[in-house]
Amino acid sequence: MSVTHVLDKTSSFGALVAAMSCAGCFPALGSLGAALGLGFLGQYEGFLFRKLLPGLAVLALLVNAWAWYRHRQFPRGLLSVAGPIAVLAALLAFWSHDWSIYLFYVGIALMLVASILDLLRPVRAVQCPASN
Repeated sequence: MSVTHVLDKTSSFGALVAAMSCAGCFPALGSLGAALGLGFLGQYEGFLFRKLLPGLAVLALLVNAWAWYRHRQFPRGLLSVAGPIAVLAALLAFWSHDWSIYLFYVGIALMLVASILDLLRPVRAVQCPASN
């Protein structure tokens, strides 16, 4: 498993766990986090929400953009960068709007779908055709 795969999975999972720690900001994920025993993370809510969550989304965006550049597969690349862009847009640009929570949830879901899809069907690098 390459470094980009590990960083992608780590950043996606870390963003999900960080979102689960903030029950007030993300009620659905907060409830799931409490049910899974992550309620103790509530005391670190400020750090996780303001620093770690955007940082992990930026890391996922960079890693996925690099993988998109390397593999040159447009649909997979677009799917892989759409999630982190949606999370960052919801957190940094549109947080004052009522609908930003839905944009955030869609971004987290896209990050998880891209990570699971990458585990089940890894992307192969584009091969040059053999010349005779």
